[in-house]
Amino acid sequence: MRFVILTRGRMVVAGAVVMLGAAAGAAPALAADGPDGLAIAKSNACMGCHAVDRKLVGPSFLQIAGKYKGDVQAPAKLALKVKDGGAGVWGAIPMPAHPRMSDADIRTVVAWVLAGAPSSASAK
Repeated sequence: MRFVILTRGRMVVAGAVVMLGAAAGAAPALAADGPDGLAIAKSNACMGCHAVDRKLVGPSFLQIAGKYKGDVQAPAKLALKVKDGGAGVWGAIPMPAHPRMSDADIRTVVAWVLAGAPSSASAK
């Protein structure tokens, strides 16, 4: 199923069903906006384990984008991984859960990562 989300006057076509809060006046459900995604990633300590273009503790954001390219369920899968944590996909080191991170922030970071972490090549 495809749907369209308006974010900052731009249309984003997504291939996975994500709760749409924009109609109720909430924050946009999906935003691949580089500065927002990067700022949220930095403020939630994502950059402590991930870099844009190289493996640190966890995979690079570019590796994640490549692995999930074309997977219409990737936004939902990755949002769940961020919220609940996980292990085994990228090796033995588990990813910690981020239960206090808002769903809107998680969706923004996941969309940014899946878009290849744009406008952030120097952020490591």
